[in-house]
Amino acid sequence: MLDSKNMGNHRIAIIDYGLSNLYSISKALGRFTDNVFITDELSGLNSADAVVLPGVGAFEEGMKGLEARGLTEGIKKFAISGRPILGICLGAQLLLSKGYEFGVFDGLDLIKGEVVKFPEAVKEKIPHIGWNEIYPPESGQWNKTIFDFSGKKANMYFIHSYIMKPEKSENILALTSYAGFEFCSAIRQKNIYGCQFHPEKSAEQGLGIIKNFVGLV
Repeated sequence: MLDSKNMGNHRIAIIDYGLSNLYSISKALGRFTDNVFITDELSGLNSADAVVLPGVGAFEEGMKGLEARGLTEGIKKFAISGRPILGICLGAQLLLSKGYEFGVFDGLDLIKGEVVKFPEAVKEKIPHIGWNEIYPPESGQWNKTIFDFSGKKANMYFIHSYIMKPEKSENILALTSYAGFEFCSAIRQKNIYGCQFHPEKSAEQGLGIIKNFVGLV
């Protein structure tokens, strides 16, 4: 059984910036800790020991949602503090420097890189929706990360039209292939993680990632 509550006093904040169904991620985290709360305020962010940044939608609207709530600089300072951050789907994309969805927009710039379209050479349906495999770029690269679960491949649930493109290969934590095109499906830099897929909707292996993230706190 994956369920095992962490009953410590550490607090995990889920950031609400208007572009996410917060129930599924709150329920997933709640399997492993009772100290989860949703906030759209800087005071809530600052009081947390770890942060989850979920989101579904367009890059520009995501950044506008954070800026409207005065959270942009707060998230950057939170990252510098060394406390854990997990971005999911749009939330992962916002961790990068720029997004090219319906224009060019600045991201949080916590990990250098861009969010771009799937290339035209991909002939399968876009958005990429459904279950697909993630795997590490190199053997052993998931060791001592939140992806360090039994088995070095896993099936996760995706729904996205744009992909993450980090500047440095060392920031690529997982890869996925779609229609013969390999893309970055997870990123990492020290305490900062981002998953293009939805671990909270990805059965036991996805919940293993959530559990390991809670274990960081």
